Formats: sequence, structure tokens, C-alpha cells
Amino acid sequence: MDDQQKAVQARVHGKVQGVGYRVWARREAIELGLVGWVRNERDGTVTAWIAGGDAAVSTMIERLRQGPSGASVSKVETEEFELRDAPIDFRIIV
Repeated sequence: MDDQQKAVQARVHGKVQGVGYRVWARREAIELGLVGWVRNERDGTVTAWIAGGDAAVSTMIERLRQGPSGASVSKVETEEFELRDAPIDFRIIV
């Protein structure tokens, strides 16, 4: 694979809990070949840690901005992380 690998944590704001956002995000990440996790936060946001090829990570961030039907995303904040100790799959953390 020519694609450079990277890891990003994304915080998704808006109506993103109670609409199947985590299940949808996991499905999208797996489709893109990404690893990581997604979880609901107490403040009503959703956090996702995603790792994989640069292009796939960028595509996932764009998809996070759209969300599943029923969601209304107002903002996605991202922060890059050093890629190390990446999980081997993509999980929903509860």
C-alpha cells in the first residue's frame, strides 16, 4: 500500500446520540479498512479514534461530518495522533 498511515481522534458534536451513530460509524470504518473505536461521551458528543491509510482516514472524517440519517452533525473536531499500538479491528466502546 502506497498510502501513508495515520491516526486521528475526532469529536463529533450535534444530535449524534440516540440515532445509531456509533453502529453506523463502525460499519463505515470497516468498509474503509480502518481500525479504532467509537464511543458516546457524557456531554452528548461522540468520540472516534480512527487509524489507517491517509486517504481512508480523510474519507471517514468526511463521512463523520454527514452522519447517518437521523443525525444532525454541527461540528467535527480532529486531532492527529502518533500511530502506535493501533487496535486490530474497529469497536464500539460502551
